[in-house]
Amino acid sequence: MDTDYSKLKRPQHEMPDFVAEALVARGLMDAYKRRPAYQQNDYIGWIMKAKQKKTKEKRLHQMLDELETGGVYMKMKHDASAKEAKGAAE
Repeated sequence: MDTDYSKLKRPQHEMPDFVAEALVARGLMDAYKRRPAYQQNDYIGWIMKAKQKKTKEKRLHQMLDELETGGVYMKMKHDASAKEAKGAAE
């Protein structure tokens, strides 16, 4: 199922290859796609706004860790993803 970005009012960010590869390598692409369109878009924009490669990598790893853990979005509690992570594990 593709993400519906039609309701986003902010610019849509294309997913760079290195992000897609990292999501696939960690087995997190499904967890990423289950997140709302605004979160997917925000994560990509946030990663790509970093000027230094080291910062991009740090932000990428934060996103991956949050997707793996569930229940967190940009270091904030996110109950909906916690429930999804629990349901996917069962």
